Amino acid sequence: MSKKKKVKVYNTKKKHVPDTKIITELQSKYNNIDETKAVKFTDLPLSPKTLKGLAENNYIEMTDIQRQSIGLALHGNDILGAAKTGSGKTLAFLIPVLEILYCKQWTRLDGLGALVITPTRELAYQIYETLRKVGVHHDISAGLIIGGKDLKFEKKRMDQCNIIICTPGRLLQHMDENPLFDCVNMQVLVLDEADRCLDMGFEQTMNSIIENLPPKRQTLLFSATQTKSVRDLARLSLKDPMYVSVHEHATHTTPEALQQSYVICALEDKIAMLWSFLRNHLKQKVIVFFSSCKQVKYVYEVFCRLRPGIILFATDIAARGLDFPAVNWVVQMDCPEDANAYIHRAGRTARFQMGGESLLVLLSSEEKMVEKLRERKIPISMIQINPTKLQNPQRKMDALLARDVSLKESAQRAFVAYVKSVFLMKDKEVFNVHALNTDAYARSLGLAIPPRIRFLQRMEQKRQSYNKNIKNKQQVVTNNELDKGIHKKNDPNFSDATELEENEENITDQKMNTNDFAFDDSDDDDILTVKRKNIDIDDIPEIPTNDDDLGSNKKKTVTKAAIAKKILRKKIVPNKKTTFNEEGEEVLDPAKVKISELARQYEAETESGINIEMAKQILREEDKFDKQRFKQKIKEKHRKEKQKLKASKKKVDKDEVSDEDVENSIDDDANDSDQNELDMSWLPDPDKIYGKKEENDTEALDITELEEDEEESKIHRPPKRKLITQEEYKKIKRKQKTLCEVENTHLKADEELALQLLQN
Repeated sequence: MSKKKKVKVYNTKKKHVPDTKIITELQSKYNNIDETKAVKFTDLPLSPKTLKGLAENNYIEMTDIQRQSIGLALHGNDILGAAKTGSGKTLAFLIPVLEILYCKQWTRLDGLGALVITPTRELAYQIYETLRKVGVHHDISAGLIIGGKDLKFEKKRMDQCNIIICTPGRLLQHMDENPLFDCVNMQVLVLDEADRCLDMGFEQTMNSIIENLPPKRQTLLFSATQTKSVRDLARLSLKDPMYVSVHEHATHTTPEALQQSYVICALEDKIAMLWSFLRNHLKQKVIVFFSSCKQVKYVYEVFCRLRPGIILFATDIAARGLDFPAVNWVVQMDCPEDANAYIHRAGRTARFQMGGESLLVLLSSEEKMVEKLRERKIPISMIQINPTKLQNPQRKMDALLARDVSLKESAQRAFVAYVKSVFLMKDKEVFNVHALNTDAYARSLGLAIPPRIRFLQRMEQKRQSYNKNIKNKQQVVTNNELDKGIHKKNDPNFSDATELEENEENITDQKMNTNDFAFDDSDDDDILTVKRKNIDIDDIPEIPTNDDDLGSNKKKTVTKAAIAKKILRKKIVPNKKTTFNEEGEEVLDPAKVKISELARQYEAETESGINIEMAKQILREEDKFDKQRFKQKIKEKHRKEKQKLKASKKKVDKDEVSDEDVENSIDDDANDSDQNELDMSWLPDPDKIYGKKEENDTEALDITELEEDEEESKIHRPPKRKLITQEEYKKIKRKQKTLCEVENTHLKADEELALQLLQN
């Protein structure tokens, strides 16, 4: 018997370590984190799944904000994180979110665990892509909930998402409409670009969202310009938040590798300056910021046709958080709203230890912004434009707008949008809409005629009306005080000083602070209204007041309903056309108006209801006129056909006759159609074909009508068939049969005769 060999089996698989053991080990190391010594992500107590995802995407070393905030977030603290643009704030809150849910062994059945809110859709998508790369090895589901996507698809899978990255508007919509949205077990709330999420633009939406969130949660707020408002922090119910600002004591607020400069340029030279700049930087990546979407749209359409080079035009929607790779220049063509807006715009370049340059274009009236930037530790220097290198594409733009109407309309909208953006800016020390040379700016855009700025015109009218009201009220107050002074001169207690103080108080009480008054484009009502005098007396009619006294230049508006009532009172029929003949009599249209006297009398009656018998009589009377009108149309039609037939016959008979003679003959026939008749001798006699008509078969018609019908039938109509009985039809068939038999016998006889002749 052969011996069996023993085979040794080696277990090459690593021993599986349960997640609970890993979690307890990680949590025990949280208290020993030293931010000063941690340089790489491996120096922190992170799960193997997170470390593997970071390594696969080349995230090795930590930035300052990541090193100081991740450890505090793992401890469970609320964090206010502020750092420069491009410093890696996204990973600073995504890594704690993944670790917190991993340590709590979160699954899809547990529902929503973390909520990340961002102000823009583009930033939300960027965060979602980063989470998908870093958390690829985690058994956690994530969802992107933003506007512009399929709402039904989002609703169906809302209860399956553990991490939701969203914008405020779409999140609130799901909270209100989606029964599957449940945030009772939510652990972490993250606000990226927190100052923008909490400002006036999203205040009402964010208040509604925060009311629906559970109070027991961890909150992480990150932004390049962090809010410290006590009111905002109270809204979020933060408990002992840790403020992490790694660059608070830095020399500059912006990245050190960012070179910043500004230039003073006239409004009408902005397009020429931008065109020249792009033509000189064709091999570099440039982002140009404007203040409105309509400006972006117009400049993009024009420059696409002029073809200056590769470039990105954007508004402030792209100024926050978006990571555009390898941007060389950021050009701010319109002055930013404040220093925070400038920081976020310029932060699209010089990101994560990279270099970049920023150029701010200012008007002479906006130079005050430079002082405000320097107060925020922003180093910015002035440069001069070389006028010899300026290239103005205005002529090309004029030609493009002349050919394309839609492009011209886009230019008009861009012009109005820029003026309105300057008008709506809060900082009036920097932005002055009256300092703009709008006519020259319109010409620089390619517009020959500047568009009307209606909201400025309405604002000017309201301002004039307001000033006139104030002036009138001051005059009334002074007149009243003068009248009182005449009576108080004999009063021993009267003093000029006290009276003067009272007058000043009355005048100041009547004044109105113009800064507290906000003008609206759609508001066309008067600023101030005068109350009705003698309001308790009903017998006395209201006396119309003079417009100058009230300070109002507007007339009383007349509504469409009032105009219609006025027309009805005067019994004026609108859109009525009346025609008259040569004798001055009204020509009635039988298709629209009743002609018979009976119908007119019936319409003139004011009795209510419908008289059916009378209506039947009216229809019979109107039918007579309709038949006459129909006969006239038929006669006219036949007359024209006769003329055509005569003209064609004469042309056949006389080829030598010219076309002018034919036309003359047609005109002569048209003038005297009754005298000239056609030669009917060539037509067959109908009596011989159909037989003579009996007197009993004729209908009771007028003799004249019968003659006309016979003449028309001879020329135009085919001969009428006579109706016969079945017996008469059989007789005709028999006659035709006998005739055929006779013809056949004759043919046979002729054939026999021909054969005999041939044989002989």
